[in-house]
Amino acid sequence: MSIPQKLDKKTANELRSILSSLNITKNRITIDLNNDTVEIEDEHNINDILEWAGILTPEQGDELIKSIKQNRDENWD
Repeated sequence: MSIPQKLDKKTANELRSILSSLNITKNRITIDLNNDTVEIEDEHNINDILEWAGILTPEQGDELIKSIKQNRDENWD
């Protein structure tokens, strides 16, 4: 289990600047210093998407699929 640590404003802004220079703009990430990696967390988990899928109109479903494809393309660049 991880324990969140509160960052001061200056440190948070400096980290945002560094991540922005790496084209990482998502709000939720995990930094693994042992492996020198950054993992970008999904904004919605699969359970949320599956729940929403049951209440979407066909047009909303198409829009969701389009949005997911765009997010995947952005994360693979």
